[in-house]
Amino acid sequence: MIRWLISAGLAMLVSPLQAAETCRLALALAMDISTSVDPTEDALQRQGLAAALRAPEVQDAFFSSAMPVALSAYEWSGRFNQAVLLDWVLIDSPATLFAAAEQIGLSRRSDYSHPTAMGHALAFGAIHMERAPRCLFQTIDISGDGSNNDGYGPQTAYRHFAFDRIVVNGLVINAADFEGELYLIPFFQNNVLHGPGAFLEVANGFDDFERAMRRKLERELKGLEIGALSATPTP
Repeated sequence: MIRWLISAGLAMLVSPLQAAETCRLALALAMDISTSVDPTEDALQRQGLAAALRAPEVQDAFFSSAMPVALSAYEWSGRFNQAVLLDWVLIDSPATLFAAAEQIGLSRRSDYSHPTAMGHALAFGAIHMERAPRCLFQTIDISGDGSNNDGYGPQTAYRHFAFDRIVVNGLVINAADFEGELYLIPFFQNNVLHGPGAFLEVANGFDDFERAMRRKLERELKGLEIGALSATPTP
């Protein structure tokens, strides 16, 4: 209750530019459905994401401020294979959060046969972000079990699409053969993470996806508490 009252008071003291915004964060969750992800692994991601959104600590993070979060989710694989699972919704109550989690959990995979076009997935996210509610901050949260092997890469997307205000965080799904430590984690660190404060979480296989996603969501959302509301957003 005290946190809510303090955050509400700060929300009334922010600059006129900030006061025009309707939410503190527009968060787009991007899920890998490329050919390296089999049906069992896809289900672990989909159900894991839904469960992470319902976790008590994530609920607390969503509602740690009087300003709500705008949430969306999409899946991606090849150059032209992106599909929105959850269109932009303002998470202003536990009911809307649980409805969003249910929609993601009940969603069905749109593609099974395309490679990993991460640059195109990020470009899609930047365009999708243009339709988001006006928020103080913008974040794309991209998960993957492989590096880019189709089309242009993340750095090309960052040069040619509107990422000036967008932070990109990553979630590496680490394979059992240690490919993650040797190659995938450095690839995300050097090519995918983008913007101030960007960070990486690692899931030790798809069975660990829910835990890693829960931790990442909590970190993203709590990082925008009282201190963030008193900061000036990037123009």
